[in-house]
Amino acid sequence: MTQPTASFDPDCRRCPRLAAHLERVRAEHPDYHGRPVAPFGAARPKLLVVGLAPGMHGANATGRPFTGDFAGILLYRTLYEFGFSNQPEGARPDDGLKLKGCRITNAVKCLPPENKPTGEEVRTCNAFLAEEIAALKPKTVVLALGSVAHGAVLRATGLKLSQHKFGHGARHRLPGERWLVDSYHCSRYNTQTGRLTEAMFRSVFRQVGRLLPA
Repeated sequence: MTQPTASFDPDCRRCPRLAAHLERVRAEHPDYHGRPVAPFGAARPKLLVVGLAPGMHGANATGRPFTGDFAGILLYRTLYEFGFSNQPEGARPDDGLKLKGCRITNAVKCLPPENKPTGEEVRTCNAFLAEEIAALKPKTVVLALGSVAHGAVLRATGLKLSQHKFGHGARHRLPGERWLVDSYHCSRYNTQTGRLTEAMFRSVFRQVGRLLPA
């Protein structure tokens, strides 16, 4: 069982709407994880990937970020291609997947209704993300998947959104000699509409590689 830490609480109920939603989900899907989803991967990573929130039939079901949903297909395949994991697929928590120098977390740790957390929920959960980022080593790269994750990273590090606009492939200096790199989220909608292609996603990871120390 995952234990509470400064950057995660498996029994968190700080957001009443999210807590009530998870109660309903557990009643409808008793075999689902149906709780806050813990970060996954290296404790001291050189790359921290920040997503939006657990997906209903993905991380909310399996208990591992980006596991069991469409968005995880491209993410885990690309992590493997660039040497951040031991295999290209992450379909189940018991599939043997191990991340190498990489950690995956979410701006909001609980499943939101319609996959849309409120601004207040993002802000409430931000304390956990702030602790995660504060523990990162200098030269670490934070990869934000989507504008909500981008904004959450800025808030967690005390930076202003007005001075650090989101843009696919954009990079921003973070306190502590760290970097923030932006990417469109690897969601089904973005990939199927062509807003995010595999080539575009690889390009972001090549940029991440250039920022990491040799």
